[in-house]
Amino acid sequence: MRLAATADLHYTRTSKGTLDELFRHASGEADVLVICGDLTDYGLREEAEMLAEDLLANCAVPVVAVLGNHDFESGHQEEVKEVLTGSGVILLDGDACEFDSVGIAGAKGFAGGFGKGLLAPWGEPMIKAFVQESVDEALKLESALRRLKTEHRVVLLHYSPVVGTVEGEPPEIFPFLGSSRLEEPLQRYPVDMVLHGHAHRGRAEATTTDGATPVYNVSAAVLSAVASDVPPVRFFDIG
Repeated sequence: MRLAATADLHYTRTSKGTLDELFRHASGEADVLVICGDLTDYGLREEAEMLAEDLLANCAVPVVAVLGNHDFESGHQEEVKEVLTGSGVILLDGDACEFDSVGIAGAKGFAGGFGKGLLAPWGEPMIKAFVQESVDEALKLESALRRLKTEHRVVLLHYSPVVGTVEGEPPEIFPFLGSSRLEEPLQRYPVDMVLHGHAHRGRAEATTTDGATPVYNVSAAVLSAVASDVPPVRFFDIG
């Protein structure tokens, strides 16, 4: 099975038709297209409608996605979900789907920092609530992975589970680009790979801290920086 992966499309009201080549390329070369969050720019229904129309017109393979932080910006994430799922996109939020021997588990993820810099639930209620959101997203991912019985497993996130793929961004914002808590389920439920976006100036590849699992940053900006002469999508052969 071949996956085409991208992220951070940031569709706006004026984006119609701008990524047709990407969708046709993915559809022609892969069995499934996965999108790792920030499908829209301001989380508006109109933006989701533009994306849905372009996917329907240009992509003939299943599309699996997770939402990103931009998709929550206007507080209309439920409308964004409704539009995209109504057009056939499989949106994962602590859920999983299967294609033959390949299972895909997905969640948005959240921020919180990495390693020794991981934010702890200490002090003000707002800090504890922030950390709890990070914990909840990690639990969503664990729940999705627990359901999969397939031979191969792929994880979709928006936020990164490791610091390696956010390096290249200003160090001051590392804590807002991902969380080590998202790595914990990967240690209990081994996967073939993790795909995420969000860090537009991060690195394309890293591994989990134990070196066991490859982690790929498939943000469109990162992919364009690696190869500017082709559509920002990366292909992975699994199984």
